[in-house]
Amino acid sequence: MSEDDNPTTAEGPTRVGTPSTAGDPTTDDNHPAMRLVHLLRAVTMELHLRGAEFAERNGLHPTDLRALVRLLDADRAGAVVTPGRLGEALKLNSAGTTALLDRLERLGLVRRTRDERDRRRVLLAVEQEAVDLGRSFFGPLIGGLVGAAGEFTAAELAVVQRYLTAALHVAASAGPPDGGAP
Repeated sequence: MSEDDNPTTAEGPTRVGTPSTAGDPTTDDNHPAMRLVHLLRAVTMELHLRGAEFAERNGLHPTDLRALVRLLDADRAGAVVTPGRLGEALKLNSAGTTALLDRLERLGLVRRTRDERDRRRVLLAVEQEAVDLGRSFFGPLIGGLVGAAGEFTAAELAVVQRYLTAALHVAASAGPPDGGAP
């Protein structure tokens, strides 16, 4: 990052998008924040294309892949997932969630088990087969991303993490532009 990319004043670094920034940054493609938005969109598109390729190669629907990712993320966080919670996260109705889980279970990628504390409740887990399948396809990509992260200091990575966390929050809470139903 050059000094031009990080302007400072006597008070310290100037924040992008502070009142000192002239005009509307969302209409200026050269504004540093908009360059980040466009770069984030490009990364998102590349990852989406890799996910679609993985899904196609393995006879999966893109929603199947999103379900597997949600379940893997929940497992990594130590959270349990029920069919209802998964359907809610994927914005699927009950019938769609059941069809999705039937498909993934038939492929040996997900299992449903009864909660030992409440036998009425069904819990979802990703099978090792799904983990291995994902690693074989996405492993080189993940290795490349981890390698790219090695080019940054811990402080720089903390800033990137802060921005991506904020971007995730904005994206997750954004509704339709008109405020109505999609």
